[in-house]
Amino acid sequence: MLFPTSLVGSYPQPDWLIDRAKLAGRFPPRVRARELWRVEEPHLAEAQLDATLVAIRAQERAGLDIVTDGEIRRESYSNHFATALDGVDIDNPGVALDRSGHPNPVPRVAGPVTRTRPVEVADVAFLAANTDRSVKVTVPGPFTMSQQAQNDHYPDEEQLAFAYADACNAEIRDLFAAGADIVQVDEPYMQARPEKARQYGVAALNRALDGVTGTTAVHICFGYAAIIHDRPSGYSFLPELKDCTCDQVSIETAQSGLDCAVLGDLPNKTIILGVLDLSDATVESPEVIIERVRRALNYVAPERIVLAPDCGMKYLPREAADGKLRNMVIAAATLREELAG
Repeated sequence: MLFPTSLVGSYPQPDWLIDRAKLAGRFPPRVRARELWRVEEPHLAEAQLDATLVAIRAQERAGLDIVTDGEIRRESYSNHFATALDGVDIDNPGVALDRSGHPNPVPRVAGPVTRTRPVEVADVAFLAANTDRSVKVTVPGPFTMSQQAQNDHYPDEEQLAFAYADACNAEIRDLFAAGADIVQVDEPYMQARPEKARQYGVAALNRALDGVTGTTAVHICFGYAAIIHDRPSGYSFLPELKDCTCDQVSIETAQSGLDCAVLGDLPNKTIILGVLDLSDATVESPEVIIERVRRALNYVAPERIVLAPDCGMKYLPREAADGKLRNMVIAAATLREELAG
């Protein structure tokens, strides 16, 4: 099918589950942040399952072709996985600069980073059991996790990134075995720290994907619109992903007004095209979304485009997210009809 539609990862968590004002009033947590949850621990897991079903049904009602679990159980896109690994001291966190240059508490790597148990396998199995649509799940990437940690064990960040890559590889293999159709690796820090990414970022990504059978994607963005307000006019790291073994690359174009000519540098990748501006709760019309897609069609064949938001939608009001997704689905249907005609 031309122009399939999908989330990038997250859907807004309901107010009864998480304190959305606290969530929006801070940088995304790198260590655990249990204080964000409104439901007490004995009932939290059940509440998260119920909210995940809400997110799945919302995506189905909007008409999305590819469904995620909305990352409902996560405090951020990365800490859910990063804090579940051995070798990471989360009780005595370290400090690292976030992509805006502010110090942030982060996991402190005190020993060999290893994955001793599945982290998201139960999540994707629950998702697959509760929808008949294609399912996608996301994991934080090895380069990004290496930048969101204090390294007190490895000789350098490159070796730390490779250790994270091995943990990601084991998780990705198990996610496909549990029913995932697509696994997306989130690597926003490749854009934030392009020089380091050029040194070892793609090598770490390829190590994370080594031997994996299944459709894989890499998401690279300018940061959550609710947190990082200023957008550059173009990516500082994107053409380099042509050397990544992933099948798809997820980018944002809506808020930034990205010059889509850069997509010509990725001729071997399906493009998950960000066409929803998440800096504004106003619901774009299908016509606006269609024009954003047409900018990319000058450089990418229709069969290589998936429509999606710019990034995760967790900071948007739910009604705004639902409206944007519905209109994105309408835009996709209109584009299919135009091409068929």
